Amino acid sequence: MPATVMHVMAGVLLDAAGRVLLAQRPVGKHLAGLWEFPGGKIEPGETPQEALARELREELGISMQHAEPLIVVPWIYGERELRLDAWRVHAWLGEPRSLEGQALQWQLPEQVDMTVLTPADRPLLQALRKPPR
Repeated sequence: MPATVMHVMAGVLLDAAGRVLLAQRPVGKHLAGLWEFPGGKIEPGETPQEALARELREELGISMQHAEPLIVVPWIYGERELRLDAWRVHAWLGEPRSLEGQALQWQLPEQVDMTVLTPADRPLLQALRKPPR
């Protein structure tokens, strides 16, 4: 049983056309080549919202303006246990661009092939495809 659970934030960016932004995991990283929602680990002392804003600034060069929780997914990859905390991002300043060399693509949620996503990101896409209450 892992000693600590890694708390990871994921930003589900939705553009005006209803498309989501996906990032491809780079060569040399765990699950390289698969696609995921952008984000990363929460640093000590950060709130989830602060961590997500920082990650989106570092990875995509955007300034998050409005986000709300979407789903939390507990996940285990071998010895690594994580808590994937996904937030729907409705508004940001700047144009998302790859600052870490990762490929990016915009797709309509219903057109994303579930098999190209990392396993932990698949429940996020399913939650996104559900109609809002």
